[in-house]
Amino acid sequence: MSKPKIVILGAGYGGIITSKTLEKLLKSGEADVTLINKHEYHYLTTQLHKTGVGTAADRQIAMSIPELINPNKTRFLKAAVSSVDLNTQEVYLEGGETVSYDYLLIALGFEVETYGIPGVKENAFEIRSFRSTKIIYHQIIKQFNLYKEDHDPSRLTFVVAGGGFTGIEMLGELADGLPKLCKEHDIPFEKIKIVGIEAAPSVIPFFPKQSIQYTKDVLEKRNIEVLTSIKILECTPEKVILENNLEVQTRTLIWSCGVKGNTIVHNWGLPIEKGKIPVDANLRVKNMKNVFSIGDCSLFMKDEKSALPPTAQVALQQAPVCAKNIVASIRGESLKTFEYHHKGSVASIGLMAAVGKVGNFRLSGLFGAFMKQVIEARYLFNLGGPALIIKQHFGINREPLKITAKQ
Repeated sequence: MSKPKIVILGAGYGGIITSKTLEKLLKSGEADVTLINKHEYHYLTTQLHKTGVGTAADRQIAMSIPELINPNKTRFLKAAVSSVDLNTQEVYLEGGETVSYDYLLIALGFEVETYGIPGVKENAFEIRSFRSTKIIYHQIIKQFNLYKEDHDPSRLTFVVAGGGFTGIEMLGELADGLPKLCKEHDIPFEKIKIVGIEAAPSVIPFFPKQSIQYTKDVLEKRNIEVLTSIKILECTPEKVILENNLEVQTRTLIWSCGVKGNTIVHNWGLPIEKGKIPVDANLRVKNMKNVFSIGDCSLFMKDEKSALPPTAQVALQQAPVCAKNIVASIRGESLKTFEYHHKGSVASIGLMAAVGKVGNFRLSGLFGAFMKQVIEARYLFNLGGPALIIKQHFGINREPLKITAKQ
């Protein structure tokens, strides 16, 4: 009798932790596990703002998947998925290869939501992946070099659209990292202009008033201009057009205004609700026994009206439960119901400040920044133990990853 084949699509937070958990749960020879990802690295989505400004080494953000998994228990395939045949239970990869499965986990993450605003898809720079944020870094250097030729101030104006956690972290990182980059490229930092744009009445509108005010104060002290209660109407290569006949002349609009589930799954014959794959209480795709989905491309309703948000915290809590349920399915045991417990959120505003809420406690300032580091370290510990934490902080390879950044 052949061993059951488990195939995991995507090595983001959900996919990588599910595979690591399966390595612990499965008995020797109980199943074959294949992890498929289009890059050979797993990256820290919550740290991508650092890649965008070059304030962290590439390998601190993007870690080799073969080094994170046990090759004796998990087979890794570097490949892009093109489609899935649910009837024959086969995954088709770009290049023509097929991989058969008995149990499938779809953890393919998110795409950026542009809301149909003209020019955004063509001209804005996305905080979507390690690769996309490396392109932001290359764009900054490119504009520095062009500024030396034409002295166009729009080249030194950097705009971040979206005042949620991702946008705030990007603004803070720009304020942290640009002075050093300016010095390296002989650009006067006083000519730099950093602008945040948010359609809501305030940044991080989902947070308590005290946290909102603290964030505004920090951004103001760092000479970051924040425009709130105003929508972006259009983006061109040279400017951002806003409501009320306002324009911001810039060559760099960084987009952080929301995400949607990966649309590649829409053509596979899966049920789709609100653009995502609906899953039941056991994280199985609705009406399917052997197909699971977690993370940003899945829709898990916490009640009749609202779904869980597309955050790393959700994926990280779903992954161990999903792994247990896949193993339970193989063994014919009862499945575990997934319950989400929000453990709080912390957003950095550069290296020395952060804002957050954990339980009933509001965090801010240096202590908030410290807690952000603790959260990241805890993830690294779960991923690879103390050795990975030490490696990421002290023994990291400083050579940049070889990635072609298409402008």
